[in-house]
Amino acid sequence: MASADVPAPDAPQDTSRSPVRGWLSVLAVTLGIFSLMTSELLPVGLLTPIGAALDVSAGTTALMVTVPGLVAAAAAPLVTVATGRIDRRVVLTLLIGVVGAANLASAFATSFAVVLLARFLIGVSVGGFWSLAGGIALRLVPQRHVARATAVVFGGVETASVLGVPAGTLIGDLSGWRTAFAAVGVLGLMSLTCMIVVMPKLEPERVMTLGDLPRVFRTHGAVRAGITMTFLVITGHFTAYTFVRPLLQDDGVADGMIGVLLLAFGVAGVCGNFIAGVLITRRLRQTVYGIAVLLAAAMAALAVTGHGVLSAAVILIVWGLGYGAVPVTFQTWILNAAPTATEAASSLYVSAFNLSIALGAFLGGWAVDTVSTVSVLWTGGVLAVLVPPVIRRFNP
Repeated sequence: MASADVPAPDAPQDTSRSPVRGWLSVLAVTLGIFSLMTSELLPVGLLTPIGAALDVSAGTTALMVTVPGLVAAAAAPLVTVATGRIDRRVVLTLLIGVVGAANLASAFATSFAVVLLARFLIGVSVGGFWSLAGGIALRLVPQRHVARATAVVFGGVETASVLGVPAGTLIGDLSGWRTAFAAVGVLGLMSLTCMIVVMPKLEPERVMTLGDLPRVFRTHGAVRAGITMTFLVITGHFTAYTFVRPLLQDDGVADGMIGVLLLAFGVAGVCGNFIAGVLITRRLRQTVYGIAVLLAAAMAALAVTGHGVLSAAVILIVWGLGYGAVPVTFQTWILNAAPTATEAASSLYVSAFNLSIALGAFLGGWAVDTVSTVSVLWTGGVLAVLVPPVIRRFNP
């Protein structure tokens, strides 16, 4: 993601740095991103019990996804610019500490207002941490290991998206939703401790300005295509996926099986990530098209098929394969689109991604409360099938 301290590719490397300490730092940052993104998306699998406990509707409960998404979208560039002269270790540890505390506050909250305040703080941390962490590998490991270390850091985003939420849902089903939030809070504090212990000081080396953002969007057609397809796919996905629990319940799936089905979705997502990692080196555009097809097909199938646990599992596996391929594919598209302005382009991507999460949850909440629960599937599918013509329009 965007970073205010990414040195030029040919910048001299610190030959005195410890490879072992560098990799431990990379793993600590990865754990931080995993806890951040799991925190942002955890309510997806727990909407029903949270709404029941706090006496709010499913659509209102979805604000737990909308609020941090909106805040993270704004925080991604703003935190990067505002903290441009502060030691990166200090900024990252502060942000991850806020996440740990906010999740623990959610676990003990007795009103929805307190929960939304905690979700606001999580949004600030998600946007700021994610925007800074993407380029951190350049400062932590020797040059020859940078690509691998960066992939590990981004793996925290992907793993949280496809495994963190299902695991949190399973914990919530077994021990209650408050336990799930407390567990993620403790995970964030563990990451904080690890970063304090193993990360070296990381003084800022370069400051991104807000003026870089419109410039890279205006001058690179492929960036415009990437941001637009991110908007369509992520908005469509979260319009539907935010309400996957009530959708499955309406189809007669028992509560105890929903966490298991979401774990199947997560495992499929990890597979989709690795498959995409192989395909995108030579077939990037085709991989994007394949993602759109898989997501649209899965949503349509869930909308029209009367099914039990087995058929729901098959559909969620297809859905998981498609969505699991999104982060690595779209991030690669953005980096390829603006090779001389990767910081600004990546910051735009982080903002678009999180804004789309918020918009999807909001749009889905409105559709559930005013139309029907199944309408979110049709809305998400339509947005997904718009991706190929959009790409041809902005990046022929």
